[in-house]
Amino acid sequence: MINPGIKAALNPIAFQAGPFTIHWYGVIIASGVVLALLLAVREGKREGISEDDFYDYLLWALPIAIICARIYYVVFQWSYYSQHPSEIIAIWDGGIAIYGAILGGFIVLLVFCHYRHLSSWLMMDIIAPTLIMAQGIGRWGNFMNQEAFGDITTRAHLMAQHIPNWIINQMYIGGHYRIPTFLYESLWDLTGFALLMLLRHRKHLFRRGEIFLTYVMWYAFGRFFIEGMRTDSLMLGNIRISQLLSVVFFVSALVILIVQRHKNIPWYDNGISKN
Repeated sequence: MINPGIKAALNPIAFQAGPFTIHWYGVIIASGVVLALLLAVREGKREGISEDDFYDYLLWALPIAIICARIYYVVFQWSYYSQHPSEIIAIWDGGIAIYGAILGGFIVLLVFCHYRHLSSWLMMDIIAPTLIMAQGIGRWGNFMNQEAFGDITTRAHLMAQHIPNWIINQMYIGGHYRIPTFLYESLWDLTGFALLMLLRHRKHLFRRGEIFLTYVMWYAFGRFFIEGMRTDSLMLGNIRISQLLSVVFFVSALVILIVQRHKNIPWYDNGISKN
């Protein structure tokens, strides 16, 4: 019997426009992308990069990142989608993997910068803080869809963490309260965004490329532990794929950062890179 004090889950549908159904999942992710673009454009002006470069990059990167994120998810859930092929394109119901999106966007950025004769390290440094902000915002799409949660817990345990009731109510899934891992990752991401924004213009703190590498290490470190609490991880045998990638990305970024420190790479100095 359901506790009468438990409120119904929030409606994942934002609104309907004729035959089109607009889901909160898409609205929230789109909002994060737009805000990230605006912040990247503002920072790009400080570094002499045209705002058109960011718009053009996004036109290519966004659809490819979404496709890659979906492909990544479907591949590791192929046992299900092979039996339900009509659902492969149903991204509005959730089911995109952020690591797939990051890899897709990264590849597009390298190709884009090559053809536009832009510094890929500089572009990544500009985009990195806005990207982790968008990731933090995007996790609230998971909240609306009641996904990306952890193991069974109790309402009392969630209340002890001073989590607002409206979040706790949404974490009542399948007859049980669940650990809000989406919330933990969102807070981790937004904390990383705040730190990068506060520190990236400190004199002689970051060299070219190190803001991006710091982002990679920050996100990978947090994701490794948060992923361990989730119950919906994509698996490769007994290994959680996101945990494996987190280790690979963290170690790779750390090694590159150490190697970069021994090269004559320009510092960032109050927002202006010194060449």
